[in-house]
Amino acid sequence: MQTIYSSDHRLHHGVELKDGAVSDSFEKPARAETVLKQVQAAGLGDVVAPHAYDHASYVGAHSERYVGFLASAWDEWSATGRSCQALPLVWPVRGLPSTAMPQFIDGKLGFFSMDAGSPINAGTWKAVSASANSALTGIDLLSRGEKAAFALCRPPGHHAGREYMGGYCYLNNAAIAAQRCIEQGAKRVAVLDVDFHHGNGTQDIFYDRNDVLFVSIHGEPSVSFPYFSGFSDERGIGEGEGFNLNMPLPKGTDMDGYEPVLQHACSAIGRHAPDALVVSLGVDTFEGDPISHFRLRTPDYLRVGELLASLKVPTLFVMEGGYMVDEIGVNAVNVLLGFEGRIQA
Repeated sequence: MQTIYSSDHRLHHGVELKDGAVSDSFEKPARAETVLKQVQAAGLGDVVAPHAYDHASYVGAHSERYVGFLASAWDEWSATGRSCQALPLVWPVRGLPSTAMPQFIDGKLGFFSMDAGSPINAGTWKAVSASANSALTGIDLLSRGEKAAFALCRPPGHHAGREYMGGYCYLNNAAIAAQRCIEQGAKRVAVLDVDFHHGNGTQDIFYDRNDVLFVSIHGEPSVSFPYFSGFSDERGIGEGEGFNLNMPLPKGTDMDGYEPVLQHACSAIGRHAPDALVVSLGVDTFEGDPISHFRLRTPDYLRVGELLASLKVPTLFVMEGGYMVDEIGVNAVNVLLGFEGRIQA
């Protein structure tokens, strides 16, 4: 299995507003570096750089004006004389009448954000576009006949909606890959999100469509970020009704509770009969993760990979969350080794 990786991710490391204070983000460069080292140590396969893609490759999953905002936000921010990282300070919440996009950067930041956890700095656009390009390169490998590929994306993407960033995410790598797969002629694609947090952005992008089935297994949203999406009654709208499947689980869920739900998710994907599967691979389901509360253990991830392999569908794994940096590499790679039927030494 080839791994697609770009060192440009190192250009982005931000701060976040959490627990009432601005502090260094849990989403940091060491995450991707740890996974890369484990990929190499496990002998998973070649590590390749992503191809270059233009902005139009991100439009479809996202709007043109949102992609344009991300590409220009730092220049607009720094043009005001500020050199600190850009964070929003006001959001268009319920009750405010205007739905028009602001013209000033402070307003744009709030307009295109869901939280204060996704700052923009001088290297952010290059990092997030390289991350998306990694996913696009991975889906192109599948189109050329590869059984599977691993896009080692950073920053992650599944919280980024059609027109908003948030949860450390800017471009929705998994959704961009799924959209490209459809554009290349696939009739049906499935996106399975196994990150602890609900993939609200992916849901937003495909909620009214029946060509992409979105399935998410995640923490109960009433007590888990992102709080405002991920409930089981969110089933899609219009042509997309019935093509959105949320499977929230309670605090403390271990593999005994997780595995039958994953099996149910695989059954739903099998019924969809996709031409390709995109897996939003978050390993913040690990028992020691600092911002999550499931209790999967390192050997459990081998089983996750085995179950996904049973679908026998060309599969792109796209790296999402996982914040226990010492273990993220072995846990993520265990999924891939399980998928390939290999046992890690």
